[in-house]
Amino acid sequence: MAELEADLDHIIPSSVLPPFWAKLVVGFVSLLCFARSYDGDFVFDDSEAIVNNKDLRAETPLGDLWHHDFWGSRLSSNTSHKSYRPLTVLTFRVNYYLSGGFHPVSFHMVNILLHGGISVLMVDVFSVLFGGLQYTSKGRRLNLAPRSSLLAALLFAVHPVHTECVAGVVGRADLLGALFFLLSFLGYCKAFRESNKEGTHSTFWVLLSIILGAVAMLCKEQGITVLGLNAVFDILVIGKFNVLEIVQKVLHKDKSLENTGVLRNGGFLFRMTLLALGGAGVLYMRWKIMGTGPPAFTEVDNPASFADSMLVRAINYNYYYSLNAWLLLCPWWLCFDWSMGCIPLIKSVGDWRVIALAALWFCIIGLICQALCSEDTHKRRILTLGLGFLIIPFLPASNLFFRVGFVVAERVLYLPSAGYCMLLTLGFGALSKHTKKKKLIAALILGILFINMLRCMIRSGEWRSEEQLFRSALSVCPLNAKVHYNVGKNLADKGNQTAAIRYYREAVRLNPKYVHAMNNLGNILKERNELQEAEELLSLAVQIQPDFAAAWMNLGIVQNSLKRFEAAEQSYRTAIKHRRKYPDCYYNLGRLYADLNRHVDALNAWRNATVLKPEHSLAWNNMIILLDNTGNLAQAEAVGREALGLIPNDHSLMFSLANVLGKSQKYKESEALFLKAIKAHPNTASYHGNLAVLYHRWGHLDLARKHYEISLQLDPTASGTKENYGLLRRKLEQMQKKDV
Repeated sequence: MAELEADLDHIIPSSVLPPFWAKLVVGFVSLLCFARSYDGDFVFDDSEAIVNNKDLRAETPLGDLWHHDFWGSRLSSNTSHKSYRPLTVLTFRVNYYLSGGFHPVSFHMVNILLHGGISVLMVDVFSVLFGGLQYTSKGRRLNLAPRSSLLAALLFAVHPVHTECVAGVVGRADLLGALFFLLSFLGYCKAFRESNKEGTHSTFWVLLSIILGAVAMLCKEQGITVLGLNAVFDILVIGKFNVLEIVQKVLHKDKSLENTGVLRNGGFLFRMTLLALGGAGVLYMRWKIMGTGPPAFTEVDNPASFADSMLVRAINYNYYYSLNAWLLLCPWWLCFDWSMGCIPLIKSVGDWRVIALAALWFCIIGLICQALCSEDTHKRRILTLGLGFLIIPFLPASNLFFRVGFVVAERVLYLPSAGYCMLLTLGFGALSKHTKKKKLIAALILGILFINMLRCMIRSGEWRSEEQLFRSALSVCPLNAKVHYNVGKNLADKGNQTAAIRYYREAVRLNPKYVHAMNNLGNILKERNELQEAEELLSLAVQIQPDFAAAWMNLGIVQNSLKRFEAAEQSYRTAIKHRRKYPDCYYNLGRLYADLNRHVDALNAWRNATVLKPEHSLAWNNMIILLDNTGNLAQAEAVGREALGLIPNDHSLMFSLANVLGKSQKYKESEALFLKAIKAHPNTASYHGNLAVLYHRWGHLDLARKHYEISLQLDPTASGTKENYGLLRRKLEQMQKKDV
């Protein structure tokens, strides 16, 4: 490896070469790149994987983590994505516990520190990959490639494609998987630390490496591929296996093949057997836990995998590989989601994008030829290990073994980027060797590092909020319906319905079967009283996806508003059929029954809602109000007390129960609840108005006048309060006349 080190001698200053300083520089740079994301929000998938994931909360037994997927659903469920990452979810749970809730800063800080730690570990990993394994008599590993390992680690630390993993909290799965992947690899290297005799090893470290590989897989599925990399490393570095020589002997049927040292080495065969058995055992356990079948993805998730023609599938898969390679080479166009029409299918070999496939395979074949045929053994080894690190961790995302739920995903490039950084470092060494302008090469490397750092900082800023993240994708993937949908959803959440409608309509135009966009657009139109178009959209959504429970419920709400009560009831019932535990749908069904004066049915529906969701305040309130209006004060009081026992700080429940108690002449208790509700929401006119009515009945006329006046200040248009205040004033005037 001395040749590559000599080539980089004028590029990497010797002052940063001591291991401590090299790691300090890499760690500092890696933290600097992504520090801007430390105070970001929970964005995109963070909502489902963290904020809405019950597995993070203390009330969920720890044992459930081992039976649930990454998103908190049971692995046995048909809707589960089968992404089994219990150790990652466990770290989220610890984060939640230590920070006292969903405070994004602590979650982001852990991700940034993990990337820093991984980048520092990369210095050791690259020193082994570039320089090989050589130990002192005391068992300390020598770093024979300080310059190349430092440069490759710096290129890895500042690569912008890592932003999704670091700035997005759900990217912790990839970070933890990478951490244990590297620890497994370094552990495998330690198996040869005390080997004085060639071919001997420590079985303990080999087994520990397999265990760490299993741990990596429990953080992210691709972690198990480290066992494949360990095998390649063993063959090339420990066994000094010459692939080209063996291929030639096989082709020429050379009898000396039987005497190849690595094949006769019992230690080597034992290690390969351990790796194979360990990998097979771990994968079998993973398959048993996951269930009998793979997850069910839709065509919009990965359209190429649904193509009828094998040729079309093969062309598009290879095009996706070329896009991944381009993201590593030029990580300027980054997007949080590449599905939903972002990358149109290549349907014929006449498509100009086929050039990208040709370019990719031209480069790969060229590198493979160099890895096999180069006379330089060090170059052969580095190229092979670099290609191995690039390709092996990427295999689970390649669609070769099973269908994946995405087209392109930047997060899956976190580990493969290490192989790319190796190849790039080797390229810089070759470039430096063949030119006398060393300072120009140094300037080029510094420029790349600086530009990548700048891009990391800019991209980290875009990941700080959903608005910035979603809008940044519009210029990268303007044909992606999901991008327009997410921008629209973000605008709708902020109350900008007019702009949201525009983006939802564009999402539906780009993907006419995008039922979630139809559902959300129908909801907004419903709120704007554009009921006919809302009904058309929601009817189309349930026609496209008949088991879309939320769309059925929203269709029922629209039909209820159009006074089509039978159709509304049928829609609600269909929604409940497809989602049995649907408290909001029971609540809306209860409202329908109340409008039809089917009071018993309404109460039963609301009771179902509160059984499924005990904190469903609206359902409790409607039960209290309906019982109050129908004169069932004792029952209304019992329901109100039950509700407050479950939701003690709900001011609307305090208000409803206070009204019931006032009618039952329990004035003191009613007054206490009114005052408590007013303390929680002092600017609610009805709270002051109804407290004034209570005082009016109770005979506390001065207090009644005070709260009538406050209520009218807050809402001067309240006719009932005006009328009651007028009655009170006349009564007070009459009392004054009597006194006179």
